[in-house]
Amino acid sequence: MERRKFLRQSALTATGLALGADRVGVLAGTSGASGLTGAAGASGMAGVAGAMSLADFPVVRVAQADRKFSSPAIEAAITQLQREMGNKELAWLFGNCFPNTLDTTVDFSMAGGTPDTFVITGDIDAMWQRDSTAQVWPYLPFVKEDPRLGQLVEGVIRRQTRNILLDPYANAFYKDDTKVSEWKKTDITDMKPGIHERKWEIDSLCYPIRLAYNYWKRTGSKAPFDLAWKEGITNTLRTFKTQQRKNGEGPYSFQRNTAWATDGVPMGGYGYPVNPVGLICSMFRPSDDATIFPFLVPSNFFAVVSLKQAAEMVQTIHGDAALAQGCLSLAREVEAALEHYAVVNDPVMGRVYAYEVNGFGSYNLMDDANVPSLLGMPYLEAVPKTDPIYINTRKLVLSHRNPFFFKGTAGEGVGGPHCGLNMIWPLGIIVRALTSSDPAEMGHCLNMLQTTHAGTGFMHESFFKDDATNFTRKWFAWANTIFGELILKVYHTDKALLA
Repeated sequence: MERRKFLRQSALTATGLALGADRVGVLAGTSGASGLTGAAGASGMAGVAGAMSLADFPVVRVAQADRKFSSPAIEAAITQLQREMGNKELAWLFGNCFPNTLDTTVDFSMAGGTPDTFVITGDIDAMWQRDSTAQVWPYLPFVKEDPRLGQLVEGVIRRQTRNILLDPYANAFYKDDTKVSEWKKTDITDMKPGIHERKWEIDSLCYPIRLAYNYWKRTGSKAPFDLAWKEGITNTLRTFKTQQRKNGEGPYSFQRNTAWATDGVPMGGYGYPVNPVGLICSMFRPSDDATIFPFLVPSNFFAVVSLKQAAEMVQTIHGDAALAQGCLSLAREVEAALEHYAVVNDPVMGRVYAYEVNGFGSYNLMDDANVPSLLGMPYLEAVPKTDPIYINTRKLVLSHRNPFFFKGTAGEGVGGPHCGLNMIWPLGIIVRALTSSDPAEMGHCLNMLQTTHAGTGFMHESFFKDDATNFTRKWFAWANTIFGELILKVYHTDKALLA
C-alpha cells in the first residue's frame, strides 16, 4: 500500500478504535485490571485489523541487504506468528519491531575466534549496559536452535564485561576505546576515553548479570565466563558495597553544566544525604534522570536478584566460595533493608513500595516507565505478582496517585520526567501487559500499542496522551524488541488476544 494512503487510513482506523473503545469503557475505564473491558476492545480491534492482510501495510522494515544481522530462527518465528495471528496490524508491527535490534543496532564480529558484539540503542551511537541486555533478551529462547545468534549474545556478554572493567560507574560506552565523549565538555566527573556517559545507575551492573545468568542457564555454555568476567563480578560487588556509603560518600560524583535539572546531581555531585541502612545508592534512574532520594527501590530489588544469580555462577563455574558468599551476604543485607525501609503506608492504597527513600524516613511515591520500575519488578523476578504490597503498588502506579501516570484520548500509561508531562511511554504499556495476569488488561494494552504507533510501524520512546503523532525517538530499539517479546508471550499464553 502507498505509505501516505496507509498513514491516512491508519489514523482513521485508530480514531474509530478509540471511539469504539470509549463505548465499551476501555480508554475511559479505570486503571489497573479492575473494571477494564479491554478484551472487548481488543476483539473490536481485531475485527478491523483482521479484515486486512499483511499486503495492506507498507514495507517499513530495513531491506534485507542492509540488515546488520540475520537469524533464521527469528525469521521463522516471525513467519509463523504472522501467519497465525488474525490481527494483521499487530502481526505487521511484530514483523517490524521484533527483529529491529538485529536489523539495525548490532555490530557483530569474531576477534581471534572470540565473539564481540557492540549494540547501539538506535538513534544514539553508544552502547548502554541496560539497553544492550534488554535489546537481545527476547532472543534468548532461540539461541540453541541458532548457534550464530548464540554467538552474538555471547559477544554482548563479553563486551559488557569489558565495559565494566573500564568503569563500573559508567552507563554508556563507545566501541572505540579512544573516543572522547561530547559530554566531556560539560560533565564534572572522572570521564575516560571510550565512555559516552558516566551516570551511576545500579541497573547498569544488574542487567549484564541478568543476561549472563539466563544465557548460561539456557545454553550451559561457560565460554564467556572467564577470569575477566569474574573480575567484573568482583568490581560489581565492590561498587555496590561502596555505594552503601557506610564509610563516606565514596569516589563517585557527577555534575553537569546544564539548565536541565534532572541531568545533574546536587550537593557537590554526591546527591542528598542518606542514612547508611544497608541499601545501595543510585545517583540516576534507568531513565538516566537523577534520583531525588538516592536509595532507588526497584533498582535495589533488582540488585538482590542479580547478586544471588552472580553467587550461583561464580560458585558453580569458578568454585570461588568467598566471592559467592560476598554476593549472597550483600543480597541478604539489601533484602532485609528493603523490608524495613522500602514499604510505606499510602492513605488510599495501603502498604506500598516507595520509588525512592533516604533511610531517614523520607520517601518518593511515583513510578517511571523505564525498567527497573515498581511496575516491572515481577518482570525482573524481584517480587511475585501475587505479593500483596506489589498489588497495592501496582494500583497506585496505574492511577493518578502516581504523578507520572497520564491519561488522554490517545491512551493511558506511565511516563516520567525524561520526556516531560503528559508523555506516555509505550515501554510502560508493554511492561504493564507483561506483568498482568488479566487478559482484559493485556487486551487493553495491545489495543493502545496498536493505535499509537502513528502509522510508522514501530514503537517510540513516548507519545503525547492526546495525539500519538506527537512522539519522541522514531528509532528506539529497546521499545521495539520488548514489544516483540510481549507478542511472543501473548502468543504462548493468551493467543486469542491476537486473533
